[in-house]
Amino acid sequence: MSTDTHHNVYDFPNCRSIVICGDIHGDFNLLVNKVCVQYQLKDTLVIVAGDCGFGFERKLYYEDIVRRNAKRVNESNNWFLFIRGNHDNPAYFDGKTFRHKRFICIPDYSVVKANEHTILCIGGAVSIDRQSRKEAWERNQKKMHRYIHNSSSDELLYPNYYWQDETPVLNEEALSEITSLYKVDTVVTHTAPSFCELQNKNGLLQWAIGDDSLLDDVQKEREIMDAIYEALKTDSDTITHWYYGHFHQSWRSSINGVMFKMLDIMEFIELNP
Repeated sequence: MSTDTHHNVYDFPNCRSIVICGDIHGDFNLLVNKVCVQYQLKDTLVIVAGDCGFGFERKLYYEDIVRRNAKRVNESNNWFLFIRGNHDNPAYFDGKTFRHKRFICIPDYSVVKANEHTILCIGGAVSIDRQSRKEAWERNQKKMHRYIHNSSSDELLYPNYYWQDETPVLNEEALSEITSLYKVDTVVTHTAPSFCELQNKNGLLQWAIGDDSLLDDVQKEREIMDAIYEALKTDSDTITHWYYGHFHQSWRSSINGVMFKMLDIMEFIELNP
């Protein structure tokens, strides 16, 4: 694998197949087991479409998962790329903090080249359960009497249940740069444009009772995704597939020539050459 850090390009010349996976919510060992043992995939790049579960534990915990699974993943020659979800600490997704040969948290607007595909990856979403997660963390901290007073470099990675800067970001500069340089055929995001499912607000309304700005924030999140879609559509007519997670359901539909696919938790789909 080689990378060009200026554009966050991840190139996998030895990859023979690509699998997109829905949210895994911390089940890293199960993910590796499914890929390497249950499905016996080899030479495969797995892209997790957000809500990976980085940040709830200390950094050593995630390093340990890599160490424990290294032999199995090396032998099957598979790679795992993680996109930022709203159940992830964004500090892990700078391309440097969690970067191993086989496991990498990639930044938003990363371009992945593998198996004749060019894939644009953009993370982020609004947590509908953010209020209860903040309250649970405060309760946890009081119980443990743990408060950070020192400003060490590890503070950004200190375990938490919620992270303020979770929403997707519209980066028009990056979009125009990427579409001018590459023929992107596939997009992988955590949430989706507003014209995609899920559109039913029933579950959301329950959470909004204790969170005044939730409905507005979720609407803004989907509008950002609409703007990303419009920018890509304007600058590029090469996109055929768009995958996302977040909603914990499965759905697909062809819209304006793009096949949109929502992935359920731990749902796999192969990207055909």
